[in-house]
Amino acid sequence: MFNVVLYQPEIPPNTGNIIRLCANSGSSLHLIHPLGFSLDEKSLRRAGMDYRELANMQEYTSMQDYLEQQEASRIFACSTRGRQDYTEVAYQPGDTLLFGPETRGLPQEMLDAMPAEQLIRIPMCPDNRSLNLSNAVAIILYEAWRQQGFAGAER
Repeated sequence: MFNVVLYQPEIPPNTGNIIRLCANSGSSLHLIHPLGFSLDEKSLRRAGMDYRELANMQEYTSMQDYLEQQEASRIFACSTRGRQDYTEVAYQPGDTLLFGPETRGLPQEMLDAMPAEQLIRIPMCPDNRSLNLSNAVAIILYEAWRQQGFAGAER
């Protein structure tokens, strides 16, 4: 349904939770190296590796490698520096949702290269830095899936 891209994720339990999220929503997970952990770490396994065989997950050496291998129709970069709320987007199957590393977010040069309407954010109270990565992915992915009528879900 959708492509979730984690650019250089750093915290194993977040990635484990996102593996589980992608498996349960029918979305593909794409991990951009370098990763801040090994995919066989215990905390990653505990959080979601039992879902790994149910998730469509691929790894890439760089963002450029991902772009060359995948035919992304549209990429939405999710950032606290985005100007458009994630709820203002009309998502389409095949869209890519791009998230940055937990401690620093997506690089500014990556954000600068994106059209403003493809930089999205989750509204938060003032003076807060960010949400947990796996929570942010869940919020945006489920909104995108909701707009598709939860296609493929058991009801």
